[in-house]
Amino acid sequence: MSQRPTFTVHPVPAMGAEDVLVGPDGTVYTGTEDGALWALDPPSGSTRRVADTGGRPLGIELLPDGALLVCDAHRGLLRVDPGSGAVEVLLDRVEGRPMAFCNNAAVAADGTIWFSDSSLRFGIERWKDDFVQDTRTGRLLRRDPDGAVTVVLTGLAFANGVALATDESYVSVAETRGRTVVRLWLTGPRAGERDHLAADLPGYPDNISRGSDGLVWVTIASPIDGLVERLGAAPMVLRRAITKIPEGLQPAPARTIRVQAYADDGRLVHDIALDEPGFHMVTGVREHRGRVWMGSLHEPSVAVHDLA
Repeated sequence: MSQRPTFTVHPVPAMGAEDVLVGPDGTVYTGTEDGALWALDPPSGSTRRVADTGGRPLGIELLPDGALLVCDAHRGLLRVDPGSGAVEVLLDRVEGRPMAFCNNAAVAADGTIWFSDSSLRFGIERWKDDFVQDTRTGRLLRRDPDGAVTVVLTGLAFANGVALATDESYVSVAETRGRTVVRLWLTGPRAGERDHLAADLPGYPDNISRGSDGLVWVTIASPIDGLVERLGAAPMVLRRAITKIPEGLQPAPARTIRVQAYADDGRLVHDIALDEPGFHMVTGVREHRGRVWMGSLHEPSVAVHDLA
């Protein structure tokens, strides 16, 4: 009896399948750098184009009504009908100012949307500028079901992935440059307090998500870069100078595959590091019924790893 491979790469028709979402029927969704949203059927490996956002889709979540919530780096928060492909802009400006880098989100049971805006200064095309300069202008925001928007946390070091506790007692947001997952308590005796679900991570986190196992899954897009860490203590004039040199000479992510999973008490439950030549730089993760799906900013594919 043959066994299913523990790691499988599923090609998609365009580059940059940054995030990954598993729908209730097992369909896997991702968005690529050409603005397309794709639906993958895992058993057959076939893909179909669901919609075109007209921008750059990043984080993807499910809304209570079954529609897709898309964080588009260019267009903001979008609602996408997976059946018709219709795209509706839910939010593209905050306090009268266009969002520069809408990145990732988590959706509460009542439809409240918690989402990140990575930088006030740089968009996705210049993400390395924000990362190296360490501007700490990232934000965590909340959009209530009535459309009201609140800036919840500011000063984040490249705000990225967002996840809610299973009981919605806290919301967490990854700080890519800070190598932490910040947690804000929403209910209970600690409501309003801020701490870390995880700190001093072994690399730079990107998207995070709540798995079907109740854990918070965290991507480690790249291991710690010594040059980047040293630049953090350098004068801003030097950090800015680094971002102006040719890209080939700038710090670059290592070719790794790594994801971790944390319990609500901060305990590390899974630490998965793989060496697969056909995939690298995990920027999206979604655990679903014992399978860990991964997306990558730099791959024309998504991948899946079987925990068993």
